[in-house]
Amino acid sequence: MSVSAVKPSVRSTWSVESPQVAVAHMNGRNGYEDSNEETIAFETENFDAKGFVDAKFQSMTEKGIRKLCDELTDLKKASAEEMRKAIYANYDAFISTSQEISELEGEIQTMRNLLSTQATLIHILAESGASISSGPASTSLDTDYYSKDGQKPTDLEIRAEKIPDILDVLLAERKVEEMLAVLEEGDQLVAEGHNRSDTDAGLTQVAISELQDALSERRARLVEDLAEAVQHPTLRGSELRSAIAALDRLGDGLRAHTLLLHSHYDRLQRSTKELRPSEVSNGGVYTAALSQLVFSTIAQASRDSVVVFGEETAYASELVLWAHSITQHYSELLNRHVLSSAAVAGGLRAAAECVRVAFAHCVLLEKQGLSLCPTLSKLMRPSVEQALQANLTRIDGSVAALAAADDWVLDHPTSLQHGTGMQSRLGMSIVTSNLRLSSSAHRFNFLVQDFLEDVGSLISMQLGGMTLDGLSTLFDQYVNLLIKAVPNLDEDEEPGTENSARRKVRLAVTEGQQLALIGNAAALADELLPRAASKLVPSGLQAVAGDMQALGHHGLKQGQSLTTTGLTPELKDWKRQLQRAVDRLKDHLCRQLVLHFFFADDAEGDSKLSPTTYLNLDNDSPTWHEDPMPSPMFQSLFMKLTSMQQTAMDVLVGRDRVAQLFLMRLTEAFVIWLSDDQEFWEAIEQGPRSLGAIGLQQFVLDMHFLKQVSLYGKFLSRITHQLIGGVIERACSAFAATGADPSSTLPDDDWFLTTAQEDLHRLLEGWSQGGTAVYNPGSPTASISAISLSSMHSE
Repeated sequence: MSVSAVKPSVRSTWSVESPQVAVAHMNGRNGYEDSNEETIAFETENFDAKGFVDAKFQSMTEKGIRKLCDELTDLKKASAEEMRKAIYANYDAFISTSQEISELEGEIQTMRNLLSTQATLIHILAESGASISSGPASTSLDTDYYSKDGQKPTDLEIRAEKIPDILDVLLAERKVEEMLAVLEEGDQLVAEGHNRSDTDAGLTQVAISELQDALSERRARLVEDLAEAVQHPTLRGSELRSAIAALDRLGDGLRAHTLLLHSHYDRLQRSTKELRPSEVSNGGVYTAALSQLVFSTIAQASRDSVVVFGEETAYASELVLWAHSITQHYSELLNRHVLSSAAVAGGLRAAAECVRVAFAHCVLLEKQGLSLCPTLSKLMRPSVEQALQANLTRIDGSVAALAAADDWVLDHPTSLQHGTGMQSRLGMSIVTSNLRLSSSAHRFNFLVQDFLEDVGSLISMQLGGMTLDGLSTLFDQYVNLLIKAVPNLDEDEEPGTENSARRKVRLAVTEGQQLALIGNAAALADELLPRAASKLVPSGLQAVAGDMQALGHHGLKQGQSLTTTGLTPELKDWKRQLQRAVDRLKDHLCRQLVLHFFFADDAEGDSKLSPTTYLNLDNDSPTWHEDPMPSPMFQSLFMKLTSMQQTAMDVLVGRDRVAQLFLMRLTEAFVIWLSDDQEFWEAIEQGPRSLGAIGLQQFVLDMHFLKQVSLYGKFLSRITHQLIGGVIERACSAFAATGADPSSTLPDDDWFLTTAQEDLHRLLEGWSQGGTAVYNPGSPTASISAISLSSMHSE
């Protein structure tokens, strides 16, 4: 198939456009509509290109001509790129069409030869028709002819008579080159005989026909002999190329190219059978040996095709299809002997090594114009995906088993305690020196790091999205384990019960253990997993390297974050998924803590929060104004928040932000639960007893006190501030429903602010001196208790 068969003609591409139209195309204008008259000049047969250029561009400066040349060059590149995209978009159809065109051209050539032979025979019959119709006179004509030719024959006649015998001798001696030369000489004699008459001492039409038949017979015999020789396994190298070139010179190029590829395939089949997978030590050795055989065979076949048929061969499509079929057979062998077993066993590392070796050999063919990596990736992808999924399942099982025995105590990895560090196989340090995790979280992090190192070598297979989805699911399952570790007031937690057996994890009973759950999830979602996953994207890998270079060899400083900047949109969305899982854990823990405040019974058997706290206050505490203090439940809430904040400084070392966000969420959950407690508000708004003035003042003071606790603990959020204002307004509305005026009953806001700050100061002093915490100058309790009343008022 010629190049012109697949490329647009010059006339269809350029002859209908003037240079101005071409430039207009690059500038986004419609050149055909603006230059209808100019395009007519290109369609005339006597179009003068030089005169046209002189007329159009004689007045242009050198700078203008250079600019026009650059624009035309850009247009040429854009057209070539558009052609390349169109070819790749319809590659299979393009290859099939090209092969059909090649076969069609061969059939047309065969038909042309048959028609030429038929025309010659008709010409001979036409010349001899007169003598045949004359009857007996024909015999005398023949006699006269031979009597006239009874003279000394010409050199052409002598040579024409000897050529068949010479060809028979050369064919017997298997002298292909000499035989090709004689065949070409015979074809030349036939051509000269057609151009000469009998009076020119040429060949008669009978002699020409006989010579032509003899040449056709010897040529067919030579083609069959060469085809048989090419299929012999011992014919290699230069001998094979010579035989294929001879077949091409004989006019059977399509068959010659097919035989060339078939010869290489047969040799590959024999070599592959000699390589037995059971005799190699591991899958990597078998993959390397098989890859060497397959891709070296494809490369050699490509070189032989170029040597024999040239770069711009009409049989390139057949070579590409053949290479793709060989690659498919190669992938089937790898899947059968290496990848299938690795996928079943979850051996992602073995699968990754197999893929790496295969692609390393496959890439070498791109220099010869054969891009087989996409095909290889598509064929190997199912097995690799199966191995990847099996590996994720193995990680999940391993972490779940370790979580069942986790004591939820944060500590550094053992290797880091001994100063050895953790090194990835890519030579990049895993910075965790300031990140303390529990044993199951350390195991989760290590397995994910090791897993991503294996996946990193599979980036070319575009498995990043599947890997991120798998890690997201894996992290969700680990967060579910952490949620199961939170004591649940809705379930029976006695050892040996059904609920206890269903958990399969140890309960996080203490504040330190519960904060450790938050620390585990936050460290993995905020820092460790995004940093590891960024290796799946080249830009992410560069960001990690930049962070590592900035940190140097001294690890992280106090409060410094490991969060990777410059993540791709896919990684950012994936990180938000991890954050949603962490929020589920925080919400669950906050809910259980709030339930404890609202419904857990105290020593007297009374509920921690009851509407009677405010409804009976006017009768039970008429002297409340002499020493106003927050209600007992809010004092307990203060102690819980302060205790958790102090515990967080010991558990979440250097991670104040994590503790701050959790306490902020806990405060929000408390106020939200209070505002949504229908039973509480029905008693306040519709109960048999109305809310009195002292009860209203107590409720408003409790809300201001909670705001001050959150403010000076630095975990007051905008949502909490708005919710507190909302519940105060609702309490005032309930009081106003009794006919009283809340504004005349309640003191001004400054009084509540001052009283709440004074009560907070008193409770802080009691906490530091006689509370559960021991006074420590570096503790948050001591720092808060040291705040003067004047600073409280100023803030």
